[in-house]
Amino acid sequence: MLYDSHAHLNNEGFSEEERAELIEAVRAAVSGGLLSYVNDIGFDLESSVLAARHAEMYDWCYAAVGCHPHDAKNFDDMQLSMIRMLAGKEKVKAIGEIGLDFYYDHSDKDTQRYWFRKQIQLANELAMPIVIHDRDANAECMQILKEEGAFSDERINKFPRRPAPDDIPSASKDARVLMHCYSGSKELAEQYIRLGATISIAGPVTYKNNRKTIEVVKEIPAEFLLVETDSPYLTPVPHRGKRNMPPYVKHTAEKIAEIKGIPFERVAEITRKNAMRFFNIE
Repeated sequence: MLYDSHAHLNNEGFSEEERAELIEAVRAAVSGGLLSYVNDIGFDLESSVLAARHAEMYDWCYAAVGCHPHDAKNFDDMQLSMIRMLAGKEKVKAIGEIGLDFYYDHSDKDTQRYWFRKQIQLANELAMPIVIHDRDANAECMQILKEEGAFSDERINKFPRRPAPDDIPSASKDARVLMHCYSGSKELAEQYIRLGATISIAGPVTYKNNRKTIEVVKEIPAEFLLVETDSPYLTPVPHRGKRNMPPYVKHTAEKIAEIKGIPFERVAEITRKNAMRFFNIE
């Protein structure tokens, strides 16, 4: 039913027992009809290798590979070559998560910028979707995406157009750029979808005082939304305070349904189809 478009089954904090328990919980949710697919998202070379392995092992799992801005300080050309190799595997569907994080600055800003640009260039070369991490870097993140051709006609012409409401026909352009765990403004989200991006909504939409994300969900048409957990982080209500996991994506979808005033089943169907189209899954 639901597609968790962004999870970290590959999280380095899991013991092998904990990872096995998590995967068993996902299996049960798939067997029970709650989940259809889960994306395991890389954040460095080691996690990307594991994500690609999980995708090979489990029919419900797909992978993205790349270097997160936190880990940019440890990245190099050899690792980028390995990411390129992993991207050629059948069930690796995107480059990500990549981007900028000026909140923590675990890697210096120039290093973040350099590897962000390099990985956008790789995604353009391979004509692959891109999963973007943007924290406290809204203006510069969009600027770099534009400068590196993530929204160029050359890139957009490599992908089929997507459904769009009659009042925003320009948003039928699909650049296959996903703004993961979106936390920006409604106005910025509107700019992104007109450029051809897609917006992914995570657990914080269920938080009591998160008016900004609620406004985004209210105003952005469902054709441009995905749902995610970003597990093991950002656990939604009513499980907040516990470790997040893919079955909890249900609560994010339920909140979207409540905000939009449409049935939960409709949100599940639309966001699953959106994700399958975005990641080119038949």
